[in-house]
Amino acid sequence: MTVFTSAATAQDGALRIGSKRFTESYILAEVLAQSAAPHARAAPVVRQGLGNTAIVYEALRSGAIDVYAEYTGTIALEILQGKASMTRDEMNARLAPLGLGVAVPLGFNDGYALAMRAVDADRLQIKTLADLARHPELKLGLSNEFIGRADGWAGLAARYGFTQKPTGLDHGLAYDAIAARQIDVIDIYTTDAKIDHLGLRVLQDDRGYFPRYDAVLLYRLDLPTRLPAVWAALQKLEGRIDERAMIAMNARAELQGAAFDTIARDFLSGGPAATGPRGFTAKLFGDDLGRLARQHLLLVAISVGLAILLGVPLAIAVAAHTRTRALVLGIAGLLQTVPSLALLAVLISWIGSIGTLPALIALTLYALLPIMRNTVTGLAEVPTGVQQAGTALGMTGAQNLRLVQLPLAMPTLVAGVRTATTIAIGTATIAAFIGAGGFGERIVTGLALNDRGLLLAGALPAAALALLSELVFEGIEALILRRRR
Repeated sequence: MTVFTSAATAQDGALRIGSKRFTESYILAEVLAQSAAPHARAAPVVRQGLGNTAIVYEALRSGAIDVYAEYTGTIALEILQGKASMTRDEMNARLAPLGLGVAVPLGFNDGYALAMRAVDADRLQIKTLADLARHPELKLGLSNEFIGRADGWAGLAARYGFTQKPTGLDHGLAYDAIAARQIDVIDIYTTDAKIDHLGLRVLQDDRGYFPRYDAVLLYRLDLPTRLPAVWAALQKLEGRIDERAMIAMNARAELQGAAFDTIARDFLSGGPAATGPRGFTAKLFGDDLGRLARQHLLLVAISVGLAILLGVPLAIAVAAHTRTRALVLGIAGLLQTVPSLALLAVLISWIGSIGTLPALIALTLYALLPIMRNTVTGLAEVPTGVQQAGTALGMTGAQNLRLVQLPLAMPTLVAGVRTATTIAIGTATIAAFIGAGGFGERIVTGLALNDRGLLLAGALPAAALALLSELVFEGIEALILRRRR
């Protein structure tokens, strides 16, 4: 769905739901949205695949979302940095000063565990995590979030004495890696559908490291008073989803290719679950194509437009000053070296918001360097004699710049805008990690599901948009050259 600002959605009475970037979280977000929709004044806004716990939790704290499905173990150990034995009442006491609360246990436990191929487990006689610790030769491929979590790898390694150095990789891709024998052990969620499908053995946590991860709703405390009918509808989900039902829903998404909204609708209605896999054409030309194209185009157009408005005047101002020019271009170049996700995470923390705003800021910063550098280069290439001729004709400095220098520098400047646009089209796919939409939304979901078709359904339109922009700039540059002649 289109991403709006927090204030706008609060005013129109829409419920704002977030999800993390894995199959189960996508499905639960749709279950919440469809449960609430009949009782809401406006259609719920679902911000899917926002990333890991830190990003979704920050979105909740900032008011960008109202509620999302979380797990008690994560709340106790990762969010509150407390003990695994923390009760729900204790969680609520700690969360209340932040304006947050825990409620509506959904009815299932989705814990962390380690798993390996059953044939290898039988061959090596590995049944428990303690057994695994005695085989340092085995390769571990763990999700990056699990490696960094307070209740993740560091504590687990200390408890069992693991000496392996795990490789970090995406949770969805880990299943392909273990099936291809590139790694031997992965971290799993106990409701993952591919555990049995790939013949994996879940290793027993014989020293009781992992707590229970009961699914609950983590919500803003103003939600029940702001949207009482919606909250009452969400409360009816209490105890309604057990492990068996959750595994079945995950299987439909990961093994049958069913859409998340379809899975949620069938579960809530109790209707048939016979959905065949969607073909690539259906994924490519799905109902969301127009919306994603519009979001992607707006992100690119606005960010590049802002970069032009900021970068061109700044480049003109420093073009004649060698040291200042080097400093400004150096800073712009330094921004290019900051990884996209890291920059987005920093911006979310600074401005307290997810979605379009931090995405636009990041894209604008990335577009500055090629625009500024080409503007400076274009002005430097204007012959000194031509500039002096303009002065001799009685032009002021501003007139000389506007009528002589900029027109001559225009082809180089446009080439910089062309480069910036191409960069923005590619980088805008990362914006989906924070709920800004665009074709990256399909890519993020495809990664979560390990669905190559969905990945291509996001990558190909983005590539087509880049090719289209190249054609547009070819025409602009040809027009400029024709006018100069």
